Amino acid sequence: MEFKDYYDILGVKPDASEADIKAAYRKLARKYHPDKNKEAGAEEKFKAINEANEVLRDKEKRDAYDQLRAGGYRGGEQFRPPPGWGQGFDFGDAGHGDFSDFFESLFGGRAGGAGRASPRARRGSDVQAQVQIDLKTAFDGGRTRLVLQDGHGGERTLEVKIPAGIQSGQVIRLGGQGHAGHGGGPSGDLLLEVGIRDDTRFRLDGRNVTHVLPIAPWEAALGATVPVPTLAGTVDLRIPPGSQSGRKLRLKGRGMPGPTPGDQLVELSIRAPVADTHEQRAAYEALKDQFEGFDPRA
Repeated sequence: MEFKDYYDILGVKPDASEADIKAAYRKLARKYHPDKNKEAGAEEKFKAINEANEVLRDKEKRDAYDQLRAGGYRGGEQFRPPPGWGQGFDFGDAGHGDFSDFFESLFGGRAGGAGRASPRARRGSDVQAQVQIDLKTAFDGGRTRLVLQDGHGGERTLEVKIPAGIQSGQVIRLGGQGHAGHGGGPSGDLLLEVGIRDDTRFRLDGRNVTHVLPIAPWEAALGATVPVPTLAGTVDLRIPPGSQSGRKLRLKGRGMPGPTPGDQLVELSIRAPVADTHEQRAAYEALKDQFEGFDPRA
């Protein structure tokens, strides 16, 4: 295992006062708390900060750690507790919480006073990962395959159940799929943050979806009933006479499912046909004469 430099983890000097250590811990704990920081690695950083504070805030553990560190150990170097480590110290029941093997080997209790850490069941840490799904899967629910690196150069494949109506940013917890426990402790969990890929037909806004619907000028002017796609299939939509581009019509409950289902907003976009023949150009000329004085930019 690797030696941990607790002073370096908290960003303080070895002669830092108790007040300095407390201030550094509070600042870093706020920055990396999992409820506020969703970046990869933030949870592991938060655990390391808590462990460093557990040692440096306690005078007896800090004194023992300082004696050990004075032997020339540096962070990241391979480490084994020296023979007779811990004799003369009484750390009590210090082996609790989600601490590293390094911490447990130093402060996790001793068998028969021999100065060696006794095995202690400890839950494995959680693993954070992301999974990307398409909008249709988010709407219907289903299953998707996820390939994860196991940390030893290998891979493992998981089949993940996606609940219908899941939102981007929601987390799926897979129990027991995190890091293995220690000393017979249970494995941690796998926390999957869901991302929803962009869709060519629909724009997602919470549980509402928006679809841009092209319509002909005469459909906008005279009104019409036209087919429109939704996440659940095609439905007929009535376009009121006199509609303009940008107008939004609401299909109640046609968005993402949930306790309160979202709606689908249909945004109209008028598309004028190209006049390729003499007759088509003449039709446009006649239309212009009929609406003389109309200024679309007014």
